[in-house]
Amino acid sequence: MYFTLKDENSLIKCVMFKGYTSNLNFIPKDGMKVIILGTISVFERDGVYQIYAKAMKEDGVGDLHSQYEELKARLEKEGLFDISHKKKIPFMPKCIGVLTSNTGAVIRDIINVSTRRNPNVYIKLLPVPVQGAGAGEKIAKAIELMNEHKLADVIIIARGGGSLEDLWPFNEEIVARAIYNSELPVISAVGHETDFSIADFVSDLRAPTPSAAAELAVPQIQDIEEKLNTYKKRLKNSLIKKLELMKLRYEKCIAGKAFKDPMQKVNEQYMILDKLIKNMEYTIVNKVKDEKTRMIKGIAKLDTLSPLKTLARGYTVTEMRK
Repeated sequence: MYFTLKDENSLIKCVMFKGYTSNLNFIPKDGMKVIILGTISVFERDGVYQIYAKAMKEDGVGDLHSQYEELKARLEKEGLFDISHKKKIPFMPKCIGVLTSNTGAVIRDIINVSTRRNPNVYIKLLPVPVQGAGAGEKIAKAIELMNEHKLADVIIIARGGGSLEDLWPFNEEIVARAIYNSELPVISAVGHETDFSIADFVSDLRAPTPSAAAELAVPQIQDIEEKLNTYKKRLKNSLIKKLELMKLRYEKCIAGKAFKDPMQKVNEQYMILDKLIKNMEYTIVNKVKDEKTRMIKGIAKLDTLSPLKTLARGYTVTEMRK
């Protein structure tokens, strides 16, 4: 394992061979503070001094890692990381609230990226300490203040990279709960891309860097203008096609019989009506004729059976007396 130890003023290269790395109970990462046991010697090929490390342990950071994992597990169990609770970032916010230090590259990067993407966006900086004792409480208060007075459409919490100790305010429970309770959407941009804080998990959206946070919060106005122009052209073409279709339908209607000879349809209906009347009259005449014939047959049959006919033929009544 090859690495470099450094502080504010100097650095020295180090090497730890496989026989010693197997004894490590943690994975060294950039920014960690460590205590090294080893020997210093010259690497003859390059002519530089380097430490041949035999043992390594974390310098006071082990407890922070344990606290971090414990808090992360507890908050995750409570549901503070649930996707269902995360709010949607506004498509085109008018005002961006930024919680970070008022000095340094972070706020400059956010301003530069935001105004380049949309010159009309308004940025409100609420300066907060981003490391050290009491920073977590002040960050939480700033989030509550932003929500109380509705100072922005979306909040960006940002700071540059650093060690676990430097980033610790963003791993505090008070900050996590303030982000969770925020009515305004929160974008977290804490540390480098490989750094993950509790604030990242609770926030509605995580950005790998402050500049990326500005890109996620502020849409590219040129892209929107191009999209609007595309929609405008599509709408115009649709209207032209619609007008052409309506024109064809109009011409078809004008060419129809109803417009050329409107009485033709009426006359056709008159003819149909006359035909129906004639059929009806014919049916009635035939029906009356049939009924008359049936009536005559019935009268003839009754006349045959009439007692008057019998009297007309004559008859006697014979009686015998003693």
